[in-house]
Amino acid sequence: MMEISATATAVKNEQAIDFSSVSEELRPKSQEERDWGIRQFTTLWMGPVHNILSYMTVAGFFLLGLNSKQVFAAVMVSAVIVSFFYVVNGVASAKYGIPFTMVLRSVFGTKGSIFPALARGLIAGVVFTGTQTTVTAGAMDVIFNRIFPGYTSIGGGARIFGLPVYTALSLVLVWIVTVLLFMGGNSVIDKLGTYASPVVYLFIIGAAVWAITIAGGFNNVMNYAPEHHQFNSLLFITCVSALVSNWAGPIVNTGDFTSRAQSMKAMAIGLPLGFILSYVLFAITCVSLFAGTAIAFPELKNFDIVQSINQMDSTLAVIVLIMALNIGAVAFVVFGNLFPAGLQLTSLAPKIFTVKRGGLLTAVVGILIMPWNIINHLFLFYSFIGSMFGPITGIMLSDFFINKRGVMNLKEIYAESDSIQSVNYNKRAMWVLAVSFVLSMIGAFVPQIGLLKAMDDFAFFTGLISSFVIYTAVTLWSARKK
Repeated sequence: MMEISATATAVKNEQAIDFSSVSEELRPKSQEERDWGIRQFTTLWMGPVHNILSYMTVAGFFLLGLNSKQVFAAVMVSAVIVSFFYVVNGVASAKYGIPFTMVLRSVFGTKGSIFPALARGLIAGVVFTGTQTTVTAGAMDVIFNRIFPGYTSIGGGARIFGLPVYTALSLVLVWIVTVLLFMGGNSVIDKLGTYASPVVYLFIIGAAVWAITIAGGFNNVMNYAPEHHQFNSLLFITCVSALVSNWAGPIVNTGDFTSRAQSMKAMAIGLPLGFILSYVLFAITCVSLFAGTAIAFPELKNFDIVQSINQMDSTLAVIVLIMALNIGAVAFVVFGNLFPAGLQLTSLAPKIFTVKRGGLLTAVVGILIMPWNIINHLFLFYSFIGSMFGPITGIMLSDFFINKRGVMNLKEIYAESDSIQSVNYNKRAMWVLAVSFVLSMIGAFVPQIGLLKAMDDFAFFTGLISSFVIYTAVTLWSARKK
């Protein structure tokens, strides 16, 4: 607690720092505003973990040939990796009370931070908002068809921009609810994170019990293997990388949350505790639902989470379980995408945007890109996301821990771009970002070259490791020249 309090006092007493050029949301948090303890960090992602897009990602592991034990292991390895990077990339914001976008300024420069900020706020925010809203709408189709038999016949096969009419109606409803929750502000967001999780967990546990029962026991679930079962270490790492990439956005902007930490201890304990424990249940539920329904209903070949739940006889159970997943999906959009996107746009154009305006624009564009065309290429999308966010994370970590040795210059960060104290571009960071992105992504275009294809499959790890190593090497070399 002393570590953060001392820093906050130093910031408060630094009369030379002028915060007038940035909005209230981007200024360092006062000690009173640092109100998140272990409980808040523990519950932060407990609900959003159980979102339909994550379940779809894990379904892909079975489709690729992993068995239940291997899928469980891949999910838990992902959880440990994500938790680790949540903590280490959140240290700077927890120490100084500043949001992610201001940490970006310290790394890439006032103007140089525009691209990584747009990459996190708009590109990822838009696509994840759109895809999550789309898969949530598809899940709502099942609920509405249970309540109103014949719902999926609305439109008589007609389509709107490629979507069935009934799914388009569900999409509009889900989008409105999501935006209203986001526009409710921090109080609604905090309550959603705190109180939605127990509701989700109550019903997710019920789903796991049901799946284990119809499979004839937990042993049957864990011993299940798809007909086309295969395993090799490269495939396993590819699956881990895909699931980590699903959380790469929140890893990058974790400072938006750790800036509210009461202490470094609260953040360091709460984030991994909540995420890893949540993923234990997520892994059990995923494996149980997919393996259990595959055993009980062998005609289901695609490991579809919604259709797996739809095999239940009880309409009430189907509605409650799908709604539980939808709550997690909406929370993921609000916490992990609209809020960070709003902050990034506010940082880039404070005279035009507020956090709410930026988040609303993200929500609108997220639908205009017709994200339902992306869902069938989910792993390719994860490769692209990993290729962007892995390098950004690696550079941020190297710059803070090695280049700056854990000490940030707030006067420089908050200086206006035309100020003599401002650093507009960190060319070193920009070049390393470009090189690492190419290294991570080039395999998608030349898959015939085995090494490059593997680097693309492991995009997040390739980008993070290469950027960290290159940026560190260039930093140390530059220091020796001086």
